[in-house]
Amino acid sequence: MDYLVLIIGFVFLIKGADFFVDGSSAIAKKFKVPPILIGLTIVAFGTSAPESAVSINAALKGSNEIALGNVVGSNLFNFLLVIGISSIINPMKVQKGTILKEFPFSILTSLVLFILCADISLQGASNDVLSRADGLILLSLFLIFVYYLVEMAILSKEDYKEEVKDISLGKSIIISIVGIMGIILGSEWVVDSSSSIAIKFGMSQNLVGLTIVAVGTSLPELVTSIVAAFKNESDIAMGNVIGSNMFNLLFVLGMSSVIRPISINSVIFVDMIYLLIVTVLTYIFAITKRTVYRGEGMFLTLSYVAYMVFVIIRN
Repeated sequence: MDYLVLIIGFVFLIKGADFFVDGSSAIAKKFKVPPILIGLTIVAFGTSAPESAVSINAALKGSNEIALGNVVGSNLFNFLLVIGISSIINPMKVQKGTILKEFPFSILTSLVLFILCADISLQGASNDVLSRADGLILLSLFLIFVYYLVEMAILSKEDYKEEVKDISLGKSIIISIVGIMGIILGSEWVVDSSSSIAIKFGMSQNLVGLTIVAVGTSLPELVTSIVAAFKNESDIAMGNVIGSNMFNLLFVLGMSSVIRPISINSVIFVDMIYLLIVTVLTYIFAITKRTVYRGEGMFLTLSYVAYMVFVIIRN
């Protein structure tokens, strides 16, 4: 039964992503908003709904390793596999604003998360905890990010011009809603069924969080970005990844730790350092001629495969 639910979940994910990209692109053009902004907001926050639901639910149940592992694993998946596969399909062009602002802010938030978690090393505490105060710091940074997005929308709306397809706003919104419902429902079925299958094989909670749950909740980002890449909507694909990662680190972890402080397993610091390195590496790829090429995408994809092998052997 779990395998059947897994297949049905994938079908909902793929069709939902297809609808969502079409609907969100149409909305962007109707309001003369650049696709990168739609990718950073509606698409990013919508496809991050599974991470939010899983991590907050895990915090309420005290499954701390799954909550933190889900976010770190999802962000690694986004940078390595989502950007990697999307750029293999179609080299991803990167906007100047993304290089100057969004990417550096993403690097900063990864560094901030590491600092907030390293209580033993930096403060001499008895254990590492992402406290409620740490969560409020993350949520404050999230509000700053949202303020930047609103400001960018106001400034760019007048400058952006593109031919609008003959599709009504109402229809675009309905298509987007149907798409995101398919994405969320499909991802939920994929996560539940794959987690059930994994647990039957005796995998640890930390390993499930970093792999099965992280991959499952990141499938919306992967499918949405791949569909966007095929449709030559690279702005939406790149914006989706960066926006989703910001949402995961700042809002999801912020809310989870405010609900219940998250105890940190020392093992996950290696994964957080790797996330920081990966973010910087992807940024370097992006600033070279403002494009992530197929060869670089292949390197990112293989790096994720190597990481998965490392995590499975380590656990």
